[in-house]
Amino acid sequence: MSVRKFRSVDEMPARTPLEPLEPENLRIAFELMELARRLGPLHFVPGVRKHQTYEELLVSRGAEETEQARAARNDPPRDRA
Repeated sequence: MSVRKFRSVDEMPARTPLEPLEPENLRIAFELMELARRLGPLHFVPGVRKHQTYEELLVSRGAEETEQARAARNDPPRDRA
């Protein structure tokens, strides 16, 4: 498959709209909600943390964000029954 480049969004071909009231639309909506939940903002534990240097602060924040991202990836999807 070749790669196409566009100078602006206006040059991109439009997607065909989904048919209203199709059962497939509900599945797509749930998948998008699950994606948004997983990509949502990271939650920080409130409180004061003291660091000796700015670099130490960045390392600490990076470790927290990495741990939360790993937890989100390993979070099993909820049943949609």
